[in-house]
Amino acid sequence: MKENAVKEEREKDTKKRFRRDDILLLEKGRRGFWRVVFGRTMMMAVFCLAQILAFFVLSVYVTRYLPTYFVLLGHEFIALILALIIINKQGNPSYKISWLVLILALPIFGLLMYLFTRLQFGNRRIRKQLRGTLDESKEFLRQNEVANASLKRRDPGTGGLSDYLYNTSYLPTYVNNSVKYFPLGEDKFEELMKQLKTAKKYIFMEYFIVEEGYMWGSILKVLEDKVKEGVEVRFMYDGMNAMARVPYNYSKKINALGIKCKVFSRIHPVIATYYNNRDHRKICVIDGKTAFTGGVNLADEYINRKSPFGHWKDTAVMIQGTGVKSFTLMFLQMWSVGERETEDFKKYLTPGEYTPEEKAAMSRETGFVIPYGDIPLDNENVGETIYLDMINNARHYVHIMTPYLVLDHETQTSLRYAAERGVDVTILLPHIPDKKYAFALAKSHYKELIKAGVNVYEYTPGFIHAKTVVSDGCKAVVGTVNLDYRSFYLHYECGLYMYAVEQIKEIEKDFNDTIAESHLETLEDVKNRGFFMKASGFFMKVMAPLI
Repeated sequence: MKENAVKEEREKDTKKRFRRDDILLLEKGRRGFWRVVFGRTMMMAVFCLAQILAFFVLSVYVTRYLPTYFVLLGHEFIALILALIIINKQGNPSYKISWLVLILALPIFGLLMYLFTRLQFGNRRIRKQLRGTLDESKEFLRQNEVANASLKRRDPGTGGLSDYLYNTSYLPTYVNNSVKYFPLGEDKFEELMKQLKTAKKYIFMEYFIVEEGYMWGSILKVLEDKVKEGVEVRFMYDGMNAMARVPYNYSKKINALGIKCKVFSRIHPVIATYYNNRDHRKICVIDGKTAFTGGVNLADEYINRKSPFGHWKDTAVMIQGTGVKSFTLMFLQMWSVGERETEDFKKYLTPGEYTPEEKAAMSRETGFVIPYGDIPLDNENVGETIYLDMINNARHYVHIMTPYLVLDHETQTSLRYAAERGVDVTILLPHIPDKKYAFALAKSHYKELIKAGVNVYEYTPGFIHAKTVVSDGCKAVVGTVNLDYRSFYLHYECGLYMYAVEQIKEIEKDFNDTIAESHLETLEDVKNRGFFMKASGFFMKVMAPLI
């Protein structure tokens, strides 16, 4: 009897505990729901949607209340005039097609949206500031004529690319720089922590994504310690983070630690065209002697401390030598946007002392490097041009790792042509996507590419975030540029172009190791793809340039 009573009492306690846990979970869920509903991301979305709706209502109002003859002829007239303007305007044909579809479907609304985007509120100011900063800093970016001439003797085609990059964007070619390649975010993180601790003068960091967690927490602790030692630390992150990743006023918290912190293009609840131009760069410069770039951001998924999309495959590079100067100036150029005081560029261009081991590594390297940046507000698509140059000049192979595949006509034609003339063209993409719409758009290209002879693989363990291209054992790029419209035309990007650099062997080896864990897509796979995936890609492809 006593045992039964104890048993019943335990059962009652268990039921009470379960009921209490259920209530707590319910309350937590309700709090989470209301946090989402009244959160800044939702409020921003509501305000922006309201403004788009206002454009639409205005277009309906104009159509309804204008004189009848204009209503009958106005649509056709406006559509025709705008179509002629768009067709004759300089730009990518895919963008033109997207705008033409929108204007033909909704003439007044399309007219208002097109005029709004062409006026580029905010972009004019940013373009003017960047132009001024580039003019001020170009004296520090003199072309190394000896290095350029040497490159032309070894490979006239790559020498021509070197001329293009300098003549259009003041991006010099460098020699005697040591390069270290990191096949995973964890590898880059380990070396980054080591190098940050050596800083004596300054640390500059510019990243697209930052999120509180193990990775950023570890880095932030080192930065705090360095500030106490008298090291100048500047940190800049893109304003999209304030939508979901960090608190809206997170920069104030970082500034309070003694770190100079800026938010690039902070999002406000007002529609503006310059929001489209995100700072997608990943740059870290230490004392002007060491620089990092690549795909790795400052959040735990990039080092596989958490796995929202399976194993996260990313890449990065570290460079030491004279080429670091270009990354230093790229950072300072972006930092200058919105600043009233003129930057003292020369102050930061004397590199710190290298160790004997570092000097030896630099002297052994006989290859060439070109650190590059891409700005969406000029008429030069530097990131895309570098990729097209590698694809079009490949003789044996071109191997590409990219998280997204949203191709314009030029890139798709180049990939097909390379494959059809016998080049091994292989593209490695994620199998587990982070964005379903981007995955559907990528798959919409598979059939045409595979039929032309392009090998398309999906990384079965998870998500590919690397932006890496390697060709013919002598050319490679590691940077931030995806194979999509946003990277080619809309974002601020950067990367490191390498020719005959020793680490290119490691990049190719890593590509082949990753292929071994991937699935080769076939026309049968394309045929058996689900209806929803096919339909999504089909309809979104027309508007892909505007997404």
